[in-house]
Amino acid sequence: MACVLEAPLRMSVLSEVTASSRHYVDRLFDLDPQKVLQGVIDMKNAVIGNNKQKANLIVLGAVPRLLYLLQQESSSTELRTECAVVLGSLAMGTENNVKSLLDCHIIPALLQGLLSPDLKFIEACLRCLRTIFISPVTPEDLLYTDATVISHLMALLSRSRYTQEYICQIFSHCCKLQHWHSCGFKSLPQPLLCANGPDHQTILFNHGAVQNIAHLLVSSSYKVRMQALKCFSVLAFENPQVSMTLVNVSVDGELLPQIFVKMLQRDKPIEMQLTSAKCLTSMCRAGAIRTDDSCIVLKTLPCLVRMCSKERLLEERVEGAETLAYLIETDVELQRIASITDHLIVMLADYFKYPSSVSAITDIKRLDHDLKHAHELRQAAFKLYASLGANDEDIRKKIIETENMMDRIVNGLSESSIKVRLAAVRCLHSLSRSVQQLRTSFQDHAVWKPLMKVLQNAPNEILIVASSTLCNLLLEFSPSKEPILESGAIELLCSLTQSENLALRVNGIWALMNMAFQAEQKIKSDILRGLSTEQLFQLLSDSDVNVLMKTLGLLRNLLSTRPHIDHIMSTHGKQIMQAVTLILEGEHNIEVKEQTLCILANIADGTTAKELIMTNDDILQKIKYYMSHSNAKLQLAAMFCISNLIWNEEEGSQERQDKLRDMGIVDILHKLSQSSDPNLCDK
Repeated sequence: MACVLEAPLRMSVLSEVTASSRHYVDRLFDLDPQKVLQGVIDMKNAVIGNNKQKANLIVLGAVPRLLYLLQQESSSTELRTECAVVLGSLAMGTENNVKSLLDCHIIPALLQGLLSPDLKFIEACLRCLRTIFISPVTPEDLLYTDATVISHLMALLSRSRYTQEYICQIFSHCCKLQHWHSCGFKSLPQPLLCANGPDHQTILFNHGAVQNIAHLLVSSSYKVRMQALKCFSVLAFENPQVSMTLVNVSVDGELLPQIFVKMLQRDKPIEMQLTSAKCLTSMCRAGAIRTDDSCIVLKTLPCLVRMCSKERLLEERVEGAETLAYLIETDVELQRIASITDHLIVMLADYFKYPSSVSAITDIKRLDHDLKHAHELRQAAFKLYASLGANDEDIRKKIIETENMMDRIVNGLSESSIKVRLAAVRCLHSLSRSVQQLRTSFQDHAVWKPLMKVLQNAPNEILIVASSTLCNLLLEFSPSKEPILESGAIELLCSLTQSENLALRVNGIWALMNMAFQAEQKIKSDILRGLSTEQLFQLLSDSDVNVLMKTLGLLRNLLSTRPHIDHIMSTHGKQIMQAVTLILEGEHNIEVKEQTLCILANIADGTTAKELIMTNDDILQKIKYYMSHSNAKLQLAAMFCISNLIWNEEEGSQERQDKLRDMGIVDILHKLSQSSDPNLCDK
């Protein structure tokens, strides 16, 4: 019997809930304004902390009515304020609640409300806007669709400590680095941003954000100080213009960097220490503060290392490590200092053991959260290890000797989280710069296997770093070179050279160049077959000089050792000579022309291949022209061609010498023997 009753019982409970919610909505339509106001206040009390009630009211259509009342001129200020409070409370629920509010065009209505003279109403609108903008489902660009909004918000900053707190919070959540392409809200007025318009940082900066927010760093309210600080950390990130301005701004006779340093001190709350460290880090990376400045070496760096200790919360450890990785990424001295501060390298190993079975977390909710986010710790550790090991051989050695490090990287390469995979590849790339490690640890752990797996249909950001790492694993002294070749690398790399993405094209051709260095003939033939003549020409006419140089480097490596030169020129000679002519005639820099002449010198070293030069008068004239060029590097490269063509011990050398003598080469050589350049003179 119980089973039969269950369904109707559930239905009646649900209809009761909706019925009890419906009376709240019905009261919003009462003709008596006083009753409407009381209805909104009762609704406010009913929804606080009750997500089910919030969802019910949204389903029953409360939002359009609340927005209507909020925008009506005839509504009392008290009613309009209470409506904004209820809407803010609804926004505090789930992401779906926020989506429903956005669908009802809540943002234009709230922005319109900011034009009211009443401060309490303005604060309620700002609080609601703040709640909506901090939700991940809200497009940041909605703040920038009307050109007048930002300047109005700047003007409201002076009204109260609440307007200061909420506006700074809105700015820091609506300031994204990437360029804006399309907002998707066609009904909103005059977009301030076009496809290539200024980014958010620039818009805020041009509206005087720095000057308007700086004095809030010394506000008596902790929340205001904190939100202002967060605002600066977002504004300065990767932005030289903002960073250079911040360095020279002073508040109450104190420069901003000094204020940030005070906020770094150990007695300040952790979020304040971390955020000011982020500000100083961005300013340092933008070149506004020197890397050897004491505020970086003695204050910012040690503060960030402190954040990595196990006493800190998971998110603090993640943010600390990621910020530190960014701070030291390009500076060898900072990498060395960080590596010996508070046993950082060993401390980071704990990031992989978290949460452990003997974890001190007694709060079940916290434990559940941390288990879900433990992968963020691994990602942060890999990033920081990558930065630490970017340049120094001793640091790399220390990292690799940290317990199970190579196993952790190998595991990281196959994690489900794309961010962890990317960070693990970055770490591997950093360590692969070490000749010693390529020969030992990388071989012991067969790192190439998971790396080749990562290279199969990964997104571009991972492909770029993984293919860079592969370039290093293909250097001639790397024991991984052989097995990588056997696992189908040539085909994979040849396909990368056809990528739309420039970095992938460069890496593909670079890896092939490394692969061809001192390789056996079969490998060289496989590379040429895999690339195809058509693709080779495509690469030689690439608009990027990096691609061109690496392609010439590949050709030069393919055309080394006589039997290989003769074999390749017998099958591809016509196309290669065509390519060489093309480049020597084109508008290219000295390095490109020099590399091309070196390829000719290699061809001239072949036994049968040199005939392809001797029977090509056009090429011979070009060599002669470069012998008299104003650049000594090109003269030297051209002379290598001549010296390889006239070698006495080789068959036919007499005929070749006669032909070159008739061309006037000897006269040029006489002239060059008087040169002031000792290299040219000797040659």
